[in-house]
Amino acid sequence: MTRVVIAGIRHETNTYCRDTTPASAFHQRRGAAILRERDTDSAAGGAMRACERLGFEVVPVLIVDAQPSGTIQSEAYDAFKQEILAGIAAARPVDGVFLDLHGAGVVEHLEDLEGDLATAVRDLVGEAVPIAAVFDLHGNVTQTMADALDGVFACHHYPHVDFHERGDEAIRLIDAMLRENFRPVVHVETVPMLLPTTTTILGKGKAMLGEMLEAELPDDVIDVSWFHGFPYTDIAHVGCHVAVTTRGDRERARAVGQGAAESLWRQRDAFRAHSLSAEEAVERARNSTEHPVVINETSDNCGGGTPGDGTHLLRAMLEARLEKACFAFLVDPEVARQAHDAGVGSTLDVRLGGKTDDLHGAPLELTAYVKALHDGRLKMLAMVKGASLHLGPMARLVVDGIDIVVASNRSQTFDIGPFLAVGIDVTTYPIVALKSSNHFRAGFQDLAGTIVTADPPGLTTHRIETFERRRAPEPLWPVDPAAEYESR
Repeated sequence: MTRVVIAGIRHETNTYCRDTTPASAFHQRRGAAILRERDTDSAAGGAMRACERLGFEVVPVLIVDAQPSGTIQSEAYDAFKQEILAGIAAARPVDGVFLDLHGAGVVEHLEDLEGDLATAVRDLVGEAVPIAAVFDLHGNVTQTMADALDGVFACHHYPHVDFHERGDEAIRLIDAMLRENFRPVVHVETVPMLLPTTTTILGKGKAMLGEMLEAELPDDVIDVSWFHGFPYTDIAHVGCHVAVTTRGDRERARAVGQGAAESLWRQRDAFRAHSLSAEEAVERARNSTEHPVVINETSDNCGGGTPGDGTHLLRAMLEARLEKACFAFLVDPEVARQAHDAGVGSTLDVRLGGKTDDLHGAPLELTAYVKALHDGRLKMLAMVKGASLHLGPMARLVVDGIDIVVASNRSQTFDIGPFLAVGIDVTTYPIVALKSSNHFRAGFQDLAGTIVTADPPGLTTHRIETFERRRAPEPLWPVDPAAEYESR
């Protein structure tokens, strides 16, 4: 029986975060715990269902992931890497390896986590064993990484609703390589531009994705992956990337990649984001007649490494004295614990949010009514449907007519789950606020009357030109208007 290893390390590293990320911050699954993800719409879930369909034996080793955060501690990465290598070695002989990666992992003294791990796996299993990997499209990827892999499959969509489909494709490539005895090649074309978080549901992001998908239609092109890149990091290979996998023709892969990259570069000005302050966003929402209005606070998105306890948008909502609005959620374990200790029906004075830094806003001194409590154990309803989400103790507070959900663990808001958990029906509220850049669209796009993006100060602001760049070897657009792209 064909035996395929499943392993991976996933982390989106924001090097501008002040703290490093230890091993304890990672959700770690081994053996049977990985197999339990079979029915989720994750990359591993899609890969395992494909293996089952093809009659392959799955050999689960280790998958770890953490909320986006600061640079990974060296000892954490080294331990995970060695466990994966040891697990693969112990499982040999194996016929294929599936890696569940991100693409934006940065370790202390190592800027290219994925390149290092993929190379180590390749050195261990040899050239004859197929290795395919699935990535988040927010990766900053390198040719070093690509050279160690036989297939690179970034999710196509943002929100990332197709991880399971990409996992399926990766396993199908391994199957085809084993049956047809061919060796693919992967070329990475890098564009010196920093892209604000750009959804593929509508607008320029949707149109550009259409171009990328058209480029992979020919039979000799296995995949075209558009890596938007992760701009909230200061490393040498930051940028946008196009990774092209073909059936063995390196020049063909290079030509397809360059064509897609040149189109991306020509249209770069269309990707500029227009930022609204918190006050401007609230005013626009209040004047809208298309309800519910969803305000997303993009600059405090835990999905990019922020603390999630920013108060800019909530402060603006309170100062505007909105008659009926809800917000889910702020991350503040102290206030959540205070509410749980007091109990439903209590009224208490709280110091909400603003506990991490000054950038994301000062704490709010409020008197709040405790409306509902929850343990924070949820299931994802839209993106990565079926996956577990543990937000820790949650509380629904009511302040001046605004329902405020407080959670204990860092996460962005993906869908209506955190609202429903504490009894909030968002369809009955004129204004619904949350913290996310684009993943929330998977759960709210069809529900919202209109969407307004608030971009006050924060570590995931669309104003990416404000971040200091020390490591990039060449000028980057839009930081430097003189930046140029040349095909290599």
